[in-house]
Amino acid sequence: MSTIHGKVALVTGGGRGIGRAIALRLADDGADIALVDTNERNIEAVAAEIRERGKKATTVVADVSSRQQLYDAVDHAESALGGFDIMVNNAGIAQVQPLSAVTEAEVRTILGVNLEGVLWGIQAAAKKFKERNQPGKIINASSIAGHDGFAMLGVYSATKFAVRALTQAAAKEYAADGITVNSYCPGIVGTDMWVEIDERFAELTGALKGATYKQYVEGIALGRAETPDDVAGFVSYLASPDADYMTGQSPIIDGGLIYR
Repeated sequence: MSTIHGKVALVTGGGRGIGRAIALRLADDGADIALVDTNERNIEAVAAEIRERGKKATTVVADVSSRQQLYDAVDHAESALGGFDIMVNNAGIAQVQPLSAVTEAEVRTILGVNLEGVLWGIQAAAKKFKERNQPGKIINASSIAGHDGFAMLGVYSATKFAVRALTQAAAKEYAADGITVNSYCPGIVGTDMWVEIDERFAELTGALKGATYKQYVEGIALGRAETPDDVAGFVSYLASPDADYMTGQSPIIDGGLIYR
């Protein structure tokens, strides 16, 4: 029997890429899954995959930058699936822009998703765990860009550094309630987000399409790009009892690109 059999997990940004992989892996490991995304078609498709695996799934169309929408999503997950145990604050967006050109609107948008979305998710999950008088796990999406600031990804990097700070603070604040808070820091993952990043680098620098992605991948010690499943396997560990004694940490899982 899986170590998270019978648990309920909510995954934001669960409609594609890393979020989809995390949702499917947690379902394979025994959890029922609530999926949150702005794209209804995507999360309904992932929910169907989860049900084909014999697990329950429910969906909520919500914008994680809205505090109330995230609180409502957590309430829905509990009522629809009969519990609430694991919160994965995975939703995030990229932004490739030199610092000199970043606009107020761009900053507000990326802070809303990457920073506020994690903060509201932490709040909502911790509140629910305490209401239920039970321990819980909160797992946040940071990045290697939360350990190293990357040129042309300055504001994105700043949001991911901020996720590490929230993770550490929340771990300290909620430890006495039996709630652990950790982050995962992927590297160069072959997803639609990296296609968008590569295309934007091409626009700004004149590089050929695919060249930026190739350059980064060539620096990975294990010799290949990361897959969403690589990330999902680590998140599964963080969600399991094997990680019960781990809190406030933001480990890198990048195949050997940056080292800490």
